[in-house]
Amino acid sequence: MTHIRGAPCHPQMQGKVERWHQTLKNRILLEHAYLPGELEARVGAFIEHYNHRRAHESLGNLTPADVYFGRGEGILAERKRIKRQTLMDRRLHHQAQAA
Repeated sequence: MTHIRGAPCHPQMQGKVERWHQTLKNRILLEHAYLPGELEARVGAFIEHYNHRRAHESLGNLTPADVYFGRGEGILAERKRIKRQTLMDRRLHHQAQAA
């Protein structure tokens, strides 16, 4: 992964960053912060949630941390295995009820 610097006011480069800032702003403004430390803690909590807990549809419903640290392929393979097993179990259950 390489660091890319975007040109100011260039929509193709700044769109993702601006969208992230909008998401952060909308989330932070829901509650009032009365102390600067409280606001910093909320921003830190949002970043933790965004990067480590929130699944992103554009990343195959993985978190950015999973993709960055190379865990994505393993997670997707495990999901495929679980889905295959679930479908097999449902077929067997359906066949047992039909018999």
